[in-house]
Amino acid sequence: MPRVMIIEDEVNLLNLYKDELEDEGYEVEAFSDGNRGLARLEEFKPDVVVLDIKLNSVGGGLEILREMKSRRQRTQVILNSAYSTYKDDFTTWIADAYVIKSSDLRELKNKIKELSQTPPSKS
Repeated sequence: MPRVMIIEDEVNLLNLYKDELEDEGYEVEAFSDGNRGLARLEEFKPDVVVLDIKLNSVGGGLEILREMKSRRQRTQVILNSAYSTYKDDFTTWIADAYVIKSSDLRELKNKIKELSQTPPSKS
């Protein structure tokens, strides 16, 4: 069963994503704090991380993303944001996907399914 980690500081969204993904059969761990998610990353070994770009953590989601990639984690990362303007920020390009937040979770679910079936790059 694929493992998904959600790092999202909006608790209602965090719980919604967790419930929806568990209903789809994923093993899910969810964190409202990016640093707690990072601390758990190596032990949980998620196939996919859904990461809020505007976290309240120091440096926000982009700093968490940079830290994850610097650790050479073999994990796919989906940046999740309410703001489409971040798609043009070159810092976001190190993520494996970018999904705009929506009340319709189909795009996010489809991207998680796609990435959980794709081997992560070695970079």
